[in-house]
Amino acid sequence: MTGGPQGSGVDSSANIFAGACALSGLWTFGSREYYSSIKGPHSYFEVRANSERIRSQVNNVNLLATFDAETLIRHADEVCPGGGIIYDPTFSAVEIDKVDTIEQPVVARVKDRLAKQGLPGTVAGILEEAKKRSVNLYPIPYNDIVAKTAAQIGEHQLSKVSRIVNVLSVAASFAILGFDVNYLNQSIARTFGSKKKVIDMNEIGAKMAYDIAKGLPKQSFSYQLKPIQNQPRLLLMGNEAVALGKIVGGCRVQTYYPITPAADESEFIESHENFDLSDGGQLGKKGSVLVTQTEDEIAAITMATGAALAGARAATSTSGPGFSLMVEGLGWAGMNEVPVVITQYSRGGPSTGQPTRHEQGDLKFVLSASHGEFPRIVLCSGDLEECFYDAIRIFNYAEQFQMPSIHLIDKSMANTSVTIPQLKADLVKINRGKMVENNESPNGNGEPYHRFAFSPDGVSPRAVLGSGHRFWNSGDEHDEMGHIEEDPFNRISMMDKRMTKLETAAREIPEMEKFNFFPSSKKQADATLVSWGSTKGPILDAMKLLEKDGISVEFLQIRLANPFPTESVKEKLSKAKLPIDIEQNYSGQMAQVIAEKTMIDINNKILKYNGRPMTQDEIYESVKRIISNPTQNKRMVLTHGA
Repeated sequence: MTGGPQGSGVDSSANIFAGACALSGLWTFGSREYYSSIKGPHSYFEVRANSERIRSQVNNVNLLATFDAETLIRHADEVCPGGGIIYDPTFSAVEIDKVDTIEQPVVARVKDRLAKQGLPGTVAGILEEAKKRSVNLYPIPYNDIVAKTAAQIGEHQLSKVSRIVNVLSVAASFAILGFDVNYLNQSIARTFGSKKKVIDMNEIGAKMAYDIAKGLPKQSFSYQLKPIQNQPRLLLMGNEAVALGKIVGGCRVQTYYPITPAADESEFIESHENFDLSDGGQLGKKGSVLVTQTEDEIAAITMATGAALAGARAATSTSGPGFSLMVEGLGWAGMNEVPVVITQYSRGGPSTGQPTRHEQGDLKFVLSASHGEFPRIVLCSGDLEECFYDAIRIFNYAEQFQMPSIHLIDKSMANTSVTIPQLKADLVKINRGKMVENNESPNGNGEPYHRFAFSPDGVSPRAVLGSGHRFWNSGDEHDEMGHIEEDPFNRISMMDKRMTKLETAAREIPEMEKFNFFPSSKKQADATLVSWGSTKGPILDAMKLLEKDGISVEFLQIRLANPFPTESVKEKLSKAKLPIDIEQNYSGQMAQVIAEKTMIDINNKILKYNGRPMTQDEIYESVKRIISNPTQNKRMVLTHGA
């Protein structure tokens, strides 16, 4: 774990660490925590590295690399016995209640904890407490290294060099972990690109910090990192995986109004808006995406809807508060059967809520948003690979079934940095559904084009604006050509036509895209875990720990929330010995949806809504507790996270 004031390089230091590990062949998993303020408040980044694939965080920290006193104060107690803390010795005199950016309740808790042990309310007290728990302490004189680096590069203003402190903590970490410094230098070069002076400055300072840390006594620190042979992999953030999926999936118009954490996706697409296209394996043709920042979310969804009417694969991206504003435009797209895609990043609510924290509180809202009834696809991704491929699939669903389609992702995935296998651009084939070519008569008999023609599957041949076919769009109920029509029999026919498309989608979407089922090692599992979204990773990691304890669990991951795979879910849960719902919200929203669709109540729930992601340890411990006393209905609330 590394931490510091927001804007001081916490992200870059963690990404340099993860990048170096990935270059050496190791699997990594990183999670970023930050406040909604742009600069100042404390932020921290946890990175796990392993020779085997990892999908989640853990509760304890092996190595805490700090470059300010606040990180020590907040997180030192998370370092496990035998772990280590890297710090500048000048931090020792800092008084806990003099650090203005720490909330008073946190100050009170930490000081009270130290006082009970007879320790002073200073960083020195924190370090002494850590020592008592057999945590190794590694003092690194950051200021001295900064001054020596400045002298080497001929820079007289230390403030211009002091920004390397974050990299110094990473370099010291690698020395203690016995890691090859060459991987660190490669990662520094990749991070800072063409900025040669910045690269040189960081490499010089990193070498000094590395050598100093290497010379410190390692005491009982047993954690080491060694490179391994591996196949090529990608190190991606969640919103980057979505953005790449959109580009590969043919998205050619992306609209957005800035909002956390969705804006990062649009900015990534914009930075890669011109790209090479592959034609039979040969690159040469050029492609591009039009990315537009609109004046508000209403404009974002209506502009994307207009682009979809004109034939582009179009999307908008937002999170809860922005999606709330899009609802009227969503209803218009539903009435007009427009294949527009909305990527919705769920975060803590209601209102502004917790703009930069984790939650899965928007599921039921997304399923029913807007007044009246109309069909919509809702697809929930559970990891970065699903984020990529689902970003392609959601366009297929939108166009194949001609309805607004929502890709629901939670903030845990958006700001997670993970090493994943190479993605395959051609794994999901493009399907644009029933399209009418320019000047083609869809009926073959010279009759006028009926955009909303009645059909057994509810899907009418779609012509785009400018194709030579005349049709009307309005927010009112309409006839087959689009003319406003309030006749009661027409209303019944049109409502039936639109809603029939959900039955068509339920029939035609493959089972493997509706849910994932991870069986146990035994024929009858001790428990069936049910969840959706970003809890997939910690559940899969916790399952391995449970299996080692002789506890067999199976996992049902819901992916398609609408149309819901009712019969398949009912079949799985009817055989479950002990179903347990696991979600990052207060009420267990997916369990409520399951009860509504299948009439099966899941009474045991593991929930978390403190704004921090679930860890494998929390799930492991909670599942064990429920299994140990299965006769009681339990609602367990998880609380880990600073």
